[in-house]
Amino acid sequence: MVSIQGEQHMKEGKNRIQIIDALRGFAVMLMVIHHLLYNFVYFLDAPKWLFTNPVFDILHYFFAGLFIFLSGVSSRFSRSNIRRRLIAIAFALAISAVTFYMEMPIWFGVLHLLGFSMLFFGLISKLRYIINDTDGRNESALRNYFAPVIFIILIAASSLATANFKLRVESSFLRILISVLGWPQQGFVSYDYFPILPWIFVFLLGTWAGLYIVARKLPNRFYEAELPFFPAAGRKALLIYILHQPVLYAVVMGISALFGAQR
Repeated sequence: MVSIQGEQHMKEGKNRIQIIDALRGFAVMLMVIHHLLYNFVYFLDAPKWLFTNPVFDILHYFFAGLFIFLSGVSSRFSRSNIRRRLIAIAFALAISAVTFYMEMPIWFGVLHLLGFSMLFFGLISKLRYIINDTDGRNESALRNYFAPVIFIILIAASSLATANFKLRVESSFLRILISVLGWPQQGFVSYDYFPILPWIFVFLLGTWAGLYIVARKLPNRFYEAELPFFPAAGRKALLIYILHQPVLYAVVMGISALFGAQR
């Protein structure tokens, strides 16, 4: 999924940063396991603790945040951000259409968030206060040192705001807008829900980290490490994201039909 921005950020082979691919692949595999357990619980009547338990409740936010963070990192590599924004939005709309047909609507999931975040970053990246170098020689680079602190504060503040303050509006349009922003309104249902707040700040934190990675400010080991399995999954993250849930849904429906027929 995150590879919609990073899929071609470096040439295939030794020039790719395998640690980034591996983290992306690790996050994808956790996502697949998470959704598989969801399907077992809600379609095969497996015990709910398989899906909702302290371990997965924490891991859910970890791998979701990792997806979004890495997408921000990858935005610093891509030379065709407009094309990738359009791809993300197109796939997000397709997922909404398919899941609506499946009666499991996803109105603002991960891909919707990433498409919006890419557009937002594309708009603000040209503004004067957005930092585009790391050499420490000018005012923008100095501001860059404070960026991670600001983004982390905004992540925490917006998380607390959306969790503890309730917003209710009457207008149908405003209900959709407020739901997408982070305050789900009555009647709004999205089986995959990643609102703008606080997740856009996780994305922007990734864009900050991406500057240093692109500038090769990290130790050489970060760029030269070779890892098994997960980098391959990371390079196909978008394809896995698009296909995994329909495939898992078909599998569990097949299991349900098979065992239902045997009863």
